[in-house]
Amino acid sequence: MTAIAERLSEDVARRIRTLIRDRGLEAGMRIPSERQLALQLGVSRNSLREAIAKLISEGVLLSRHGGGTFVRWQHEAWSEHNIVQPLKTLLEDDPDYSFDILEARHAIEGSTAWHAALRATHADKEKIRLCFEATQAEDADLASQADVRFHLAIAEASHNVVLLQTMRGFFDLLQSSVKQSRQRMYQVPPVFTQLTGQHREIMDAIFAGDAGSAREAMMAHLGFVHTTIRQFDEDQARRARITRLPGESVTFIQGDKDDHFRSQ
Repeated sequence: MTAIAERLSEDVARRIRTLIRDRGLEAGMRIPSERQLALQLGVSRNSLREAIAKLISEGVLLSRHGGGTFVRWQHEAWSEHNIVQPLKTLLEDDPDYSFDILEARHAIEGSTAWHAALRATHADKEKIRLCFEATQAEDADLASQADVRFHLAIAEASHNVVLLQTMRGFFDLLQSSVKQSRQRMYQVPPVFTQLTGQHREIMDAIFAGDAGSAREAMMAHLGFVHTTIRQFDEDQARRARITRLPGESVTFIQGDKDDHFRSQ
């Protein structure tokens, strides 16, 4: 790539970043199509492709074959904030501490939902709505990222900087420790349906300004998430034990897990 082409690619990439910020696009949300972006930015398709490739390599965007290009989860500088740094060491030594964080979230997010119901602005509510819609993505990874952004959008709407920074730190830690379990929740249809309904209840209560209902809905949701992730971990550990039995050959079917959750 020539120096001129490189500068053009960087300029287009910068403008795409600006577009993402100005439109409030969160992780898991799809950016406009290549054709729409080229027209909007007034650049050639080749220049646009180079800029998108650059942003993908930088981890800003994520491309799905045949499915478009999406905003990717960004790890930010606040992940090293002193409020959560000691927890990082604990998690490295023993991943089971992630359940302590999930329990702590009950207290933190009950408060963020309460305050968000009382303080959310029109812009806050629009961001929460967009994040909720993004959780409907067919791709489990994108949906789980949007799930994180939904909860952070509620924390932002609380307009309490201590609660927000704590939530940001927690999610940065949990992003690695329970990411796989979170994605699995979005791969099991009955669980996905329940998550969607719970998120909608939280959102509706916040939009209605009903602080008590918002807190109750959040607490019920987090209890479900905690129980489901623990169940997934126990199922995985049990399967690992069975596969170590001498002379045994066991086949597991995804449908068995689905049936388990249908019976709940």
